[in-house]
Amino acid sequence: MALLDFFLSRKKTTANIAKERLQIIVAERRRSDTEPHYLPQLKRDILDVICKYIQIDPEMVTVQLEQKGDDISVLELNVTLPESEEAPK
Repeated sequence: MALLDFFLSRKKTTANIAKERLQIIVAERRRSDTEPHYLPQLKRDILDVICKYIQIDPEMVTVQLEQKGDDISVLELNVTLPESEEAPK
């Protein structure tokens, strides 16, 4: 039905918009409840090291920890670097 709504361009009701936003908030809270306590500090430390070499917006760094079974954890670090007009010295 959502595909039909897309093609017919029906407007969403405010209740549907509120429901979608609430689902996003709940999903984000669930994710943050399972994060280890050291993850925000780890992100700040990584950001501090990167800022020694290049100015970067803190929103451009994401750190996620994913459990792959009982004994395997994967730490994912994504950094979006700004394009530089100057050549490195």
